[in-house]
Amino acid sequence: MAENLLERLGPAPPQQPKVEMRGVTKRFPGVLANDNVDFTIYAGEVHALLGENGAGKTTLMNILYGIYTPDAGVIRVRGVPVRLRSPRDAIRLGIGMVHQDFRLIEAHTVAENVYLNYDGLGFIPKWSTLESRLEEMAASYEWRLNPRARVGDLSPGEKQQVELLKLLVRGADILLLDEPTSVLTPIETRMLFKTMRRMVEEGKSIVLITHKLSEALSVSDRVTVMRRGRVVLSKPTKDASIDELSTAMVGAQITGSGLEQGDSNSQDKSPVLQVINLSVMGDEGVLAVRDVNLTVYQGEILGVAGVSGNGQIELVEAIAGLRRPVRGRVLIRGADVTGASPRRLMELGLTYIPPESRKWGIVPELSLYENVAIRVARYQPYSRMGVIDWSRVMEVAERVVSDFKVDAASIKMRAGSLSGGNVQRLILGRELTTTNPVLLVAAYPTKGLDIAATDHVKKILLRLRRENVGVLMLSEDLDEILELSDRIVVMYGGRVVGVVGRSEATPEALGVMMSRGVAAGVSS
Repeated sequence: MAENLLERLGPAPPQQPKVEMRGVTKRFPGVLANDNVDFTIYAGEVHALLGENGAGKTTLMNILYGIYTPDAGVIRVRGVPVRLRSPRDAIRLGIGMVHQDFRLIEAHTVAENVYLNYDGLGFIPKWSTLESRLEEMAASYEWRLNPRARVGDLSPGEKQQVELLKLLVRGADILLLDEPTSVLTPIETRMLFKTMRRMVEEGKSIVLITHKLSEALSVSDRVTVMRRGRVVLSKPTKDASIDELSTAMVGAQITGSGLEQGDSNSQDKSPVLQVINLSVMGDEGVLAVRDVNLTVYQGEILGVAGVSGNGQIELVEAIAGLRRPVRGRVLIRGADVTGASPRRLMELGLTYIPPESRKWGIVPELSLYENVAIRVARYQPYSRMGVIDWSRVMEVAERVVSDFKVDAASIKMRAGSLSGGNVQRLILGRELTTTNPVLLVAAYPTKGLDIAATDHVKKILLRLRRENVGVLMLSEDLDEILELSDRIVVMYGGRVVGVVGRSEATPEALGVMMSRGVAAGVSS
């Protein structure tokens, strides 16, 4: 039992870290993921862990959670050297991890998910006792969480609370949170931060893995930055600045995205996309998009905000020809393309960045240049009479890798070996180098990317805007939506519940619309 082991170890003495990682090194084939890393966690603190994709921060936390075994180094928990061979070992020591992708069974209730995660409740649990215990724990953090609710019916914020309950019920007091705000509205984010501060007041310790520097500065007590497998900065948060942290993360000064102030006069230009009374069926056989109307003009970025699962994905799939509408119309430059094939839409100037780039945007087993060929192989000058000109394909692939800063040793390497940020750069480079788009439909183009990759993608979107391309951009990051968009559409329950200009929009107003479907005084 976790409680018994923790009682034997006892609390860490004053000023002694709860966790000490000293000289931790981890190698994978061809990669030194952690290079002699030191990391400490004290009682009653939020410790922010920052770094680009591939910096080694997730590997370090996976070592602490028992997923990986270090090749060298020592880990002490409450002063005692330990060997973590599995997450079970970590949990017995009071260490728990909430992953970015929730590990929940949506068809089961909250209590059932907790039970399946904890073998200390017996073969036949007393459900009423378990549910009462969970209600008390939830109430102590001011969560309105019903233990009998089906997880699939919960909001992302409530699902995150279930993940935390799974750890708390087992006595965890060292919590590792991986990008916890990536799917939350501003209201849910504030609630999470309030919960985190309550937890550290109780003596718990929290490691916050995040790429949002403003969040790290607002909620953490200490901050550590990793780059290329090593710790390059660690200090009290009160002594750190955004410029210092961003420079430490990438090894160079990150310039601003350069977004011009003021809303675009897009309505003075021609529409490149018109969606008229569009309704689309979801995978579960119910309407996911309900009578949506929107317009994207030349030279504007129209942002679509909303909590995941409110019809955004089905909307862009219908626009991109991947899902047939039930009713309504889609027009590109005035031409009715409702139900047209992706190939036809591509030839009309639509470029599509899918929401899960690694899953839908590449063939991982193929090389980089073969993934470029997927897009261009039908067309001159890359093929003639059905025969692919591989020399031209490889030439454009080299240009994609160079111009879009894809970190790859060769265009012949497997696309599946790239990091998430480099996959996104490859897809953007392939789509934009080999075409002249009039409309870019980009679903979560920076999701999961590090600061340098995010900055690069934003600059690409702004360049397209300047070149008179219309951009329809889905994002769950309100800071990104407010930074890049000329106008913002908010979706809730499959409907558009508000359309606002950037100058009128605030995170609070957008958050209310996203979480409640109420326009909060903003005209739609």
